[in-house]
Order: sequence, then structure tokens, then C-alpha cells
Amino acid sequence: MKFRTEIEPAPRSVRIGYDNRILTLGSCFAAHIAGRLAAAKFRVIENPSGILFNPLSIAAAIRSYAAPAAVTREELGFDGEVWYHFGFHGDFSAPTADEALRRMNAARQAGAAALRTADRMILTLGTAWVYERGGEVVANCHRRPAAEFTRRRLDVEEIVETIAALLEGPLAGKQILLTVSPVRHLGDGLEGNAVSKATLRLAVEELKQSFRCVDYFPAFEILTDDLRDYRFYAGDLVHPAPQAIAYVWEKFVQTALDDRARQLLPEVEAIVAAAAHRPRNPHGEAHRAFCRRQLERIEAIPEVDFQRESTLFRQCIEINS
Repeated sequence: MKFRTEIEPAPRSVRIGYDNRILTLGSCFAAHIAGRLAAAKFRVIENPSGILFNPLSIAAAIRSYAAPAAVTREELGFDGEVWYHFGFHGDFSAPTADEALRRMNAARQAGAAALRTADRMILTLGTAWVYERGGEVVANCHRRPAAEFTRRRLDVEEIVETIAALLEGPLAGKQILLTVSPVRHLGDGLEGNAVSKATLRLAVEELKQSFRCVDYFPAFEILTDDLRDYRFYAGDLVHPAPQAIAYVWEKFVQTALDDRARQLLPEVEAIVAAAAHRPRNPHGEAHRAFCRRQLERIEAIPEVDFQRESTLFRQCIEINS
């Protein structure tokens, strides 16, 4: 007997390998995937400006990386405690304007560098609901009074037109993997969340049908239709639990990584785990031999950047020689 409908995604047309450079932007679910990719030693940069929830804020971030003008003091707000910017996550706010500007300009430059070098983009759309202030969509409300903002829901056409302009502009020549975040936005109510996710999903499908460089990874469907159980959610019943993230990652590996990356992944994970190993006797010959074996394994995989692990293993051998 089968008690659930298990999703078996087909291989994606956009594939990721160890020779690619990846930039991920979007909701906190994008951070989960980026974290898994980074842990597996892929060359990935995640959300330089912080977590972004709606498609227009993701697009604004990309445009700011494509033409990286310096953030100025006039763009900042001050709430009595910290200086903030409506285009950046609260992690970049600071008690002084100078520190906030330093953080934000460093982030924008990091995003510009990542956009220049990336040949793969993973964009995770979280919600179709946006907040506008002075006619501009904000990425983060920074706990300002609700009366300062106008709230509306994007339609499919606006999302498609915005992202299509990027695909024909700063994202031209890059391969794009779109996802819809399975994280529910209950501030919109279950009905509002359902309409929001449906809007995002329709927009993604139109983009996939219109652009050969675009594909879709079904993270949303995996969590809501395959797992479909509150035991796969965290205690807030909104975000995915660790085992759900691990399950989605398994599906991602099967369908979004290229053949060589899938072949190398177990060995890469083993080397990373070896670097985290705590020896019983760090000064013994057995541990030195262990480190030498790891260096031999690393040398057999030149396409993967093991700089940190190589340094650690070499230091162990040199210190104990």
C-alpha cells in the first residue's frame, strides 16, 4: 500500500557542476539550498543583500548588482536605534550611518562581483504580496508602522515582465533555475498564501515556457504534495523541518546536479567530514597518516576547491613532523 504520492522530478535542463559559479537569491529557502551547495564545496554566493521575499525585490537587487552605484546616507532611515535601508535585510542595519553604509556597500559590491562571474542563478520566489512606500516596493519593512506602506498582490504578468527584462538584460547568457519557496506566509492568511503561491507558480511556468535558459525545480510541490505532513515542518508550522530540507536536497542532487557532480559528491562529503574529524591523538603517527591520505584524495579531485581542508591537513602534518 502507498500512503503518499512521491514526486520523482525529471532531470532539469539547467544543470549544476563543480565548474559552475552559482548565485542564489530569494527567500530563506534559497539560503538552505545555498548552504547545502556550499557545504558540498560548490562555488556559490547566497543573497549578498540578505533574504528577499518577493520577485520585484529580487529584481531590484539584481539591477543594483548590474550597475552598482554606492549607497548614500540620504537613502538610509533611522528609527532611533539603527540606520536601515528599505532595499536591504535588517542584518545590514547598524547603530551608526557610517557602519550601515560600509556593510551595505560591501554587500552591493559582493553582489556585483558574484553576478559578473555567475553562470548559474537560483532564484527562489517567496510571496507575490509586496509592500510599497512612496510608490516603490520595499524588500524589508524594518518594523516601520503599517500605515507607511501600501500592500498589494503582484499579478502574473507583472512578475513575468520584470524577470523577462532581466533575462534579456543583466542575466543574459546565464542559466536560471527558478523555485517557489514552500515556506508559508501566514500573515496573508491561508487563503492569501494560496493565491500568492499560485501566482508565483503560474509566472514561473510562463517564464519556463518562454525562455530556454529557464527551468523550474519543484521544491514547493515536494514539501506540500509529497511530504504533506506537519511532522516535516518546524515548530512554527511554517518553515520546513531539517529532515524535509534534507529530503528536498536529495531530490535536488538527483535532478539539478550534472553527472560528474553527482559522481563526486559522496567523495567530497567524505573529505569534508574528515576535515571535521577530531582525532584521539592529534600528534600521533596514525593521525599524520590519516591527513596524508586525505591530501591524496583531494589531489584526485582537482575540479573541487578544497583550500580550507588542504591547509588544515598540511598544517597537521607540518606541526607534527
